[in-house]
Amino acid sequence: MDMTKKRLPVGIDSFEKIRSLDFYYVDKTRMIRDLLFKWGEVNLFTRPRRFGKTLNMSMLKAFFEVDCDRSLFDGLEITKETELCNNYMGQFPVISVSLKSVDGMSYQSARAALSRVIGNEARRFSCLSDSERLDSGDQKMYRALTDIKDGMFTMSDEMLCDSLRTLSQLLAKHYGKNVILLIDEYDVPLDKAFHGGYYTEMVSLIRNVFGNALKTNPDLYFAVLTGCLRVAKESIFTGLNNLKVFSGTSARFDEYFGFTDREVRDMLEYYGLEDRYEAVKNWYDGYRFGNTDVYCPWDVISYCDELTDAEKTEPKNYWVNTSGNDAVRYLIGRAGNEVLKSEIETLVAGETVEKEIHEELTYNEIYSSVDNVWSLLYMTGYLTQHESSAGSRLRLCIPNMEIRSIFTGQILSMFKETAAADGERLGAFCSALESGDAAEVERIFTSYLEKTISIRDTFARKPTKENFYHGILLGILGYKDGWTVKSNKESGNGYSDILVRIEDEDTGIIIEVKYAEKGSLETVCRDALAQIDRNGYVDELRQEGCHVILKYGIACSRKVCRVVVDKEHCPSVYLANVDLGEIDLERKVDGRTI
Repeated sequence: MDMTKKRLPVGIDSFEKIRSLDFYYVDKTRMIRDLLFKWGEVNLFTRPRRFGKTLNMSMLKAFFEVDCDRSLFDGLEITKETELCNNYMGQFPVISVSLKSVDGMSYQSARAALSRVIGNEARRFSCLSDSERLDSGDQKMYRALTDIKDGMFTMSDEMLCDSLRTLSQLLAKHYGKNVILLIDEYDVPLDKAFHGGYYTEMVSLIRNVFGNALKTNPDLYFAVLTGCLRVAKESIFTGLNNLKVFSGTSARFDEYFGFTDREVRDMLEYYGLEDRYEAVKNWYDGYRFGNTDVYCPWDVISYCDELTDAEKTEPKNYWVNTSGNDAVRYLIGRAGNEVLKSEIETLVAGETVEKEIHEELTYNEIYSSVDNVWSLLYMTGYLTQHESSAGSRLRLCIPNMEIRSIFTGQILSMFKETAAADGERLGAFCSALESGDAAEVERIFTSYLEKTISIRDTFARKPTKENFYHGILLGILGYKDGWTVKSNKESGNGYSDILVRIEDEDTGIIIEVKYAEKGSLETVCRDALAQIDRNGYVDELRQEGCHVILKYGIACSRKVCRVVVDKEHCPSVYLANVDLGEIDLERKVDGRTI
């Protein structure tokens, strides 16, 4: 990496750290101007994970907080708004909490985590402990927020429910100014509670905390909340009439979460990576918020960081490792329904499906129907809206190659589980493969393809399509006892798709899988066999002493396949060019004694 260049902030979501330590920063500070000019007392932003929500909240805190470090904003867009900066920068007490860590196996442990988050934020304002503007009653309330016993905050249920309201009251009284309240990842406690079995209790607690702090709070200047889902008002925002929601369908603020194409081009140019633009676009672009197309920031930064060390690094999936993929797995698991199966195939092919999206859901409703799961997949970033969508009925599509790989990965994973459970068909397939019965291999493999979700021609490149069928074959062969299966094993002058060694029979199998994009399946199979011979893929099996080698060319197109086999018999002994001396050898080779 060029040591004169700024470092890339992989995994850093602190605005202060990025700016003070001179990391590369994509300027989103105009959001501050829009937030002030397009006023809302309580503002909720919903976006998928890893789209810059936490960093933007950190930026807001750094800008508005009393006695802020103004140098952090030097050279950024917001400083062009001179009057705004004079009137608002460093002028407010700011309460900033993240509920990302509020989870637990039980309600009590989650409640303790919430107490810890709010209590630690209260302790950050140590000036309140001896403030001359607070009377003895105020000081008592502050101690109730911050007291610790045996490592645990001691605030009562009543105090916890009123904690953010109480803290804002004390800060407003001390500073003589109303408070800005920032709540990041507001919906995480509800998600964790749903999976932990204490959803009802957590909803009640969060409703009380938020209601007291956000509804008719005279000490609140404005509040900003972020999360993945827009939880239904009747769940935790009961009676909150001052809430403005900016979801993925909202045009306002649409460019502030995610990187625009211009921002990605600028980053690539800065690091001298312009030649990787198409790869970055294909893998990490494609999300549409409001009227703006954006890339996932986490992916772009992570990939660029790897490229600065190894320029030939291929794109890969970074986003999948940041959370589970339960919703995708749920949808695929119900693909026995032919309509749903067809819709998933349409998406994987790069096309669109039209669905009614319900942005207001409660967590205990999400998996109650497939219709709600479509909404969940959209709100969490596995699907995005097509540019021609309008209203609540959206045309949904998979945004890019990365998310497509998540879908195909889950399809293959669930196929392997199904294949393992069908021992009779698996045995029949492997027997046909070992005996060289190409027609039977073709028949059974076709039956597998008919039952799984297929890919189509319009989205993936040819090698990617071949990888799909390659994965299906591995999913079958991987459960055969006594078979050593190697995938993309280096052999001869290249890499064979699949190499199988059957130990007890001294038999080897080479499989070359091709996607039949053009031409007949038979021709493509013959091309596959020619590739095996041309590149010497069988050399390893010969060296291991296999006396029968079966070479398979398999051509696939959607749910159709063609199989051609070439059987090769090898001498059972290969004599090296050595001096045998007095050794008397007798071996049989092809029935002859030597």
